Amino acid sequence: MNKGTIDRATYFSPQAGRVIEAPQSSSARFAIGDVVRHKIYDFRGVIFDIDPVFANSEEWYESIPKEVRPAREQPYYHLFAENEDSNYIAYVSQQNLLGDAEGGPIEHPNVAQLFEDFEGGRYRLRRGLTH
Repeated sequence: MNKGTIDRATYFSPQAGRVIEAPQSSSARFAIGDVVRHKIYDFRGVIFDIDPVFANSEEWYESIPKEVRPAREQPYYHLFAENEDSNYIAYVSQQNLLGDAEGGPIEHPNVAQLFEDFEGGRYRLRRGLTH
């Protein structure tokens, strides 16, 4: 067995449509329920899922201009996102996010399905949705 495979794990990502290889341990800067904002683009969101490495489609990744394309080997966050014009779901690399709890709650319509009230600068998962 070569050394590179000892500390890696695999899982199937429905979003990517393939098996993803990731480190067995990863250090996410943010947690589910945290409110964040994008460093470059004008939107905010609440994190509802985290991938330890890039786990989306190759088409999605290739659609990002090369000069701003983030590294694959870092956490990626699923967000209920909002800007001045709309609400949507975003998939963002850790390197492109900043904490934004002081910005207040997120008005995305799906937030209430997964989270309880915005309190102390973050959302708490609804009871029954936690392990």
